[in-house]
Formats: sequence, structure tokens, C-alpha cells
Amino acid sequence: MCGRYASSRSPEDLAEEFEVLDPRLERAIPPSWNVAPTDEVYAVMERAPRDEDGRRAEEPVRQLRALRWGLVPSWAKDASIGSRMINARMETVAEKPAFRRAFAARRCIVPADGYFEWYETQRRTAKGKPVKQPFFITSGDGSSLAMAGLYEIWRDPAKPEDAADRFRWTCTILTTEATDDLGRIHDRMPLLVEPERRAEWLDPRTPADDLPGLLGLLRPAQQTGLAAYPVSTAVGNVANNGPELVEPIPLDGDDDGDPQGTLL
Repeated sequence: MCGRYASSRSPEDLAEEFEVLDPRLERAIPPSWNVAPTDEVYAVMERAPRDEDGRRAEEPVRQLRALRWGLVPSWAKDASIGSRMINARMETVAEKPAFRRAFAARRCIVPADGYFEWYETQRRTAKGKPVKQPFFITSGDGSSLAMAGLYEIWRDPAKPEDAADRFRWTCTILTTEATDDLGRIHDRMPLLVEPERRAEWLDPRTPADDLPGLLGLLRPAQQTGLAAYPVSTAVGNVANNGPELVEPIPLDGDDDGDPQGTLL
């Protein structure tokens, strides 16, 4: 799964990297090296703008928006369900009621510096529980990870029609089974969208009925040349936040060999 990640780039840098033409941000989101579920995050999407009469243009435009991490389906009675919807499994995303409508027309990219996963070592605590070591998984070339996502727009029934905040924009990150080196750290990993496939993935007109073709636009993280290395356990506390959380630390190997910092 993907349950924590880092996002420290400015909206201007993200707009340039992801070729955004229409930033829709009221303010910049502060840099975070410990993004947690329900936090405000950046997402890249394509939407057809409306004119003054409310009519949509034919051509979608690439936008950068601030969303809450944890998808709230349009049919949800309240927003609390979002905290359990931070990831969507590739294997079932087109079938699950919570995700299938968003998968059909509201696909997005969630940019990240990298993400964290916890590896279960052979060491034990005083109570006999396995010691878990966090790893930071990031690109080998310093570019952003373009994590495949979905977004939804939920109407809060408790808000009046003229309330500026009556609509909540939320997102989720698509994951798949992890194998080989990344599978040793965690059994799930995010799916990434490579630059040459981003336009087709983001375009809401790309038909979702060709499931193999649509999912074929995505790549498992381990296939894109990532670096993984151990970092401080301080990242386990959401109160901790700073660039030191993504700094590599030494790690002694287990009897069966902990994964070390490496290019995957």
C-alpha cells in the first residue's frame, strides 16, 4: 500500500514538470515530508472548463488542484469514509462501487518526492514483536513520482447551497502487487504514470471500457528505476515533519538480509 509519502515541491515546479496550463489553487500547500491520510495534497487532472453560461468546453485542460487524500464517493453519507479510501487496488478498481465511477472519468496523478514503506525485520522488541524499519522509495533521477490516482467531488449535505465549501475534492492512489525487491519491503506498491502516457491517462474522454488498455498505461513502481533506502523511525509519528525524515541512515542486516539502499 501507500500510506505515507513526501511532497516538498512548489506548485510552480509541479506545474512546469507536469505541463499544467490552468492551476486552480487558492494557496500553496506547505511542503511536507510526512504526508498522511486526510492531508491536503496536490493532484494533476484534466477537466473541461465551463464558460460564463455553465457550458463545458470540448477540450479538457490540465489543472493542478489541492485535494484531500482519502476518496469520498459521491454517494457517501459523510466524509469520514475517506480515511479508509487512501488506496484503490488495481485488480478491483473498475468493479468496486467506491471507485468505478471515478476510474471511468476522474483519473488524476498525485505527485510525490517519494513514498514510505515499513519492512518487517527479523529483530524483535522486548515484547517479542517484529521491529519494523521504514524505507523511503524515490526516483533514481530526482524527478517526481507520478502516482496514478482517482478523484471525486463530494457534496456535503449539511452545507447550504450557497456555501463556498459545500463540495469536497478528494483522491486515492492506485496500487498493485509488489514483487522482487520492493516486495521484500511491502506486498503492495503504487502504480506510476510515465510521461508519454500521462495525456491519455488524464484525458476524461479515454474510454474506461477497455480495461486492459487503460491499466496498461500504468507501470508498477519497481519497473521504473527507483531507489529505496532506510530512514529514521521518526516518520512513524505524524507530528514529525522535516527533510531529515528522508535522509538515508545506516542499517545492520538481519540473518536473512535486510534490503539495503539500492536501485530497484
